[in-house]
Amino acid sequence: MKIAVFGAGGQVGHALVRLGAHRGMTIVGFDRAAVDITDPRAVDDAWSDTSIDVVVNAAAYTAVDKAESEPALAHAVNAEGPRHIGEAADIFLRPVIHLSTDYVFDGTKPSPYVEDDPIAPLGAYGRTKAAGEAALRDAAPDAVILRTAWVYGLDGANFVKTMLRLAAERDVVRVVDDQRGSPTFADDLADAILTIAVQLEASPGEFGGTYHLAATGEATWHDFARAIFAEAARYGVRTPRLEAIQTSDYPTQAKRPANSVLNCAKAKRTFGVELPPWNDGLFRMLHAHLGSRS
Repeated sequence: MKIAVFGAGGQVGHALVRLGAHRGMTIVGFDRAAVDITDPRAVDDAWSDTSIDVVVNAAAYTAVDKAESEPALAHAVNAEGPRHIGEAADIFLRPVIHLSTDYVFDGTKPSPYVEDDPIAPLGAYGRTKAAGEAALRDAAPDAVILRTAWVYGLDGANFVKTMLRLAAERDVVRVVDDQRGSPTFADDLADAILTIAVQLEASPGEFGGTYHLAATGEATWHDFARAIFAEAARYGVRTPRLEAIQTSDYPTQAKRPANSVLNCAKAKRTFGVELPPWNDGLFRMLHAHLGSRS
């Protein structure tokens, strides 16, 4: 099986390339330097390999705060990029898996979000990702859109690595305790995407739609940080004092949803995939990242 991955330089992209190779798949990874998805010609050229079975779009503008001052760039990557990929999918007749985000929701719902809940993004990042979903649905109705949340991985910058850096620099770390979500290990997400890709290749056109796919369970950012420090201490990492704060104590350019928890039952029913508990993913990520210290 041959899978093309746009955004191969990102956290999930790296994981897809690595885990796909372990599965014996041929993964053709395109980072931003290789294919700029805002350029429709570059996207078409990448699709011209007729032996590709499935395309995964993991490319995105993910700088949530910076998007407030760069909305045009965020829109080009997050909205126009998926449109170009969908138009190519329609020409080359290949299944597409596209990654979206919990930030399409405003976070006011008290329970986990399901796929049919109304979207109401709070900032430019969420608006452009919502626009990308709509553009892809319009261009390629059979595309599979996977909304995920709070992704961290072995590659690139993320919350886990930020907490480890702050642990080395500060005696006290203050973390928001009134935003809830499901911290999702990129390897677990990538593994599920590859499982879905196999099913799409076998039955193209059968599974088009929107699905939620994030780690099992939920936590606040403070809960997440506490688990990071507790587990990292086992590898000799210095542990700072952790203080809980409110969102209002840490103002940012972009508003974040207070509730980012996603109900992932539809993906489990349809594809038979369910991601492990968030703390299990964290333990495995830290073991891979810090294990050499023990």
